[in-house]
Amino acid sequence: MDAAVDPDAMLMLAYARGDMAAFEALYARHRGMLYRFLLRSVRDPHRTDELFQETWSRVIAARTRYQPQAKFTTWLLQIAHNLMIDGMRRQRPMAEGAEAETALATVATPEHEQPDHALSDFERRRNLQRAIEQLPDEQRVAVMLRMEQELSLEEIAEVTGTGRETVKSRLRYAMNRLRDVLTE
Repeated sequence: MDAAVDPDAMLMLAYARGDMAAFEALYARHRGMLYRFLLRSVRDPHRTDELFQETWSRVIAARTRYQPQAKFTTWLLQIAHNLMIDGMRRQRPMAEGAEAETALATVATPEHEQPDHALSDFERRRNLQRAIEQLPDEQRVAVMLRMEQELSLEEIAEVTGTGRETVKSRLRYAMNRLRDVLTE
């Protein structure tokens, strides 16, 4: 990726040369997006704060090694995603197969049935948000990167460190699951 194409990459390169205003501009531009991504991914405000700080610490530490091979946002989200995955691996054993399905089935079920009237836009968005929260971690992250960050399949693959076909598969399974949950 050419730094001239990505203004954020130009800011990061300026920061690497010692321009603190460039870092402040990057931080101001991306702090909200990064925090929302982390909060929706880990769903724990305390852990989100830790990951948020660690992500920016890694950006600062990597400033002299930064090469604009991908969009800055892709690079930033990749750092955050890797920290998140590392934290999950340290905190808990991974559930597998039927155990994971059972655990997911008990998460975030609606408290009451919706009446048979047309749902407001707010209710539809909230139902979608609840359905996304019920997705397995890998699918939820892929959906959020696609819908909220508008990343391409290739960019999501780069952020998550997986292949393009894996991302495509995760999105397909997630969309099928969301469709099933939302039509119930």
